[in-house]
Amino acid sequence: MSIVDELVERVDDQDRVLGVVSRRQAVREGWLHRVAVTVCRDAGGRIIVTRRSERLSRFPELHEVVVGGAVGVGESYEQAAARELTEELGVRVRPRLLFTFLNRSGLSPHWLGVHEAVVPDAVTADPDEIAWYGWLTEPELRSALLKWRFTPDSHEAFSRYLAFRLRPRNARS
Repeated sequence: MSIVDELVERVDDQDRVLGVVSRRQAVREGWLHRVAVTVCRDAGGRIIVTRRSERLSRFPELHEVVVGGAVGVGESYEQAAARELTEELGVRVRPRLLFTFLNRSGLSPHWLGVHEAVVPDAVTADPDEIAWYGWLTEPELRSALLKWRFTPDSHEAFSRYLAFRLRPRNARS
């Protein structure tokens, strides 16, 4: 399976739209585009961890701390995050955008919008995307990050997510 050839907005280093390109071209050329991801917690505070399907072209069989994908043309980070949660986990919730950053880890550089959402314990994972999922406490997740193979985005997004949560509320943007 190759990279899905969806249309995305090419953006600059200030996250301003430059034009519309295929995602395949953006990745191949190293052009900046947008990706939206969500850290999903259950009512008890555990975080969902998924293992990508072996059929995926990008990072097959690696674990992820976030659920998400490319932001489509005309979509906001929040709209893309909500769409991805529905597609990948079968849940309809409104994720909250916490922050964005220019992420240079992974397949190609991109702006990453990191969200948070509380989702039900029982999700319907899309088997084309997710081979396995489980709910981990933060200490369990910290241990897993050292032992399991995770996507580059997972390490970067989760470390920034934890740092964001530790900031005083009045210092958050």
